[in-house]
Amino acid sequence: MIATKTYPSISVKYKETVCTAGILLDDNEKPLQWIRIYPIRFRELEIDKRYPRWSIISAKIEKNEKDYRAESFRIDDTSIEIIKKVSTENNWADIKKLILPLQFKSPKEIKEQKKSLGIIKPLSIEKYFSEPTEREWNKKQQAVQDQLDLFDLLEPSNPMSNLEKIPYTFGYKFTDCDGIKHKYTISDWEIMQLYRKCRNKSKFPDLELQEKDALEKVRQKLENSFMHDKDLYFYNLYNRQSQSSSPKFYDYWLSIPTYSKI
Repeated sequence: MIATKTYPSISVKYKETVCTAGILLDDNEKPLQWIRIYPIRFRELEIDKRYPRWSIISAKIEKNEKDYRAESFRIDDTSIEIIKKVSTENNWADIKKLILPLQFKSPKEIKEQKKSLGIIKPLSIEKYFSEPTEREWNKKQQAVQDQLDLFDLLEPSNPMSNLEKIPYTFGYKFTDCDGIKHKYTISDWEIMQLYRKCRNKSKFPDLELQEKDALEKVRQKLENSFMHDKDLYFYNLYNRQSQSSSPKFYDYWLSIPTYSKI
């Protein structure tokens, strides 16, 4: 079952990649473990293979032997078949049956179990934040993007051209059940799309005001609505680092697993 996917990133090796997190199911659709599908060029997939959140898919996968993380798998994207969309009725009952049995107490517990992917319930959420970041891709990423743009001139239907760099990060400061404070940023595709939609629909005349308008609308959604009206669970997707007896975990990626109380 697909739980979330990150906003696409430019990759020198893969041109463009998306990281997908989900739950591996048995033949009876019972949850077995968290799973990470990486890399995948999602925008290059055929339309009927672009899996939405909360869908159950069938696909050929294999352990990614170049990635020490136990949850990391490669996927044969030509084998993807979308089976069905999991219902969100009855207060997300069907989704809770798949997600909550695999819940961890805290990021510390995830790390102690030598896992790199999991879901936690924060003890408290203190603050939502947004911060400016780089407006342009770095030189290597821009070179890849320029190649994709050139290919787009030759093949206008190329779906991987014109990947926009979002010049802001969004996230939360919170305390976990061990009493440890964290600052998590969001890599969720849907949140980035929310910002883009709000900016593009803004009635203000120039980009600066359009961005301010979009930032305010995202704040209203993630702070006013999510922090006070929703029951939030955070995903931990630890960034890949070299394997060692005590692996270091740096980037914390966060997304909102539901848009209703679970």
